[in-house]
Amino acid sequence: MTEADLADIATLEIASSRTAAWWIEWNLRNYSQHGFGLWVIETHAGEFVGDCGLTMQEVEGEWQVEAGWHVRSALRRQGYAAEAAAAVRTTAREAGIEHLIAIIRPANVASQRVATKIGLVLEREVHKHGGPAMVFGADLQSTRNIGRGRPNT
Repeated sequence: MTEADLADIATLEIASSRTAAWWIEWNLRNYSQHGFGLWVIETHAGEFVGDCGLTMQEVEGEWQVEAGWHVRSALRRQGYAAEAAAAVRTTAREAGIEHLIAIIRPANVASQRVATKIGLVLEREVHKHGGPAMVFGADLQSTRNIGRGRPNT
């Protein structure tokens, strides 16, 4: 995601206090500071769908790696978020990230379904950015032995 994506990012429903320019600058800072950030999601034909990726998020005083996604409203309920989020989860596991979270508003049932589709479970409810939020999460490295006849540790 770069400044060239400004017009597309402006079509997403991101937090009302944030502009598309701020979102891109924040994403670039994430890459600079943490080595990861948000990806632009496009169809095979090159149509902008949304964004998805990894960011650092503070939850009750602890910094954690979050998988986040936003899909243009006209393209929702077509599996784009689930497909992109699954790729992000795989990337996080392969990068050695031990625990992955997703912070989701209680009213956002669609994103809760995406979280559960990629193997995240509700861990707790918190107050974040001025309102209630649900924290879904999963230990990524403990699943490497599933199906290999060895216990998970």
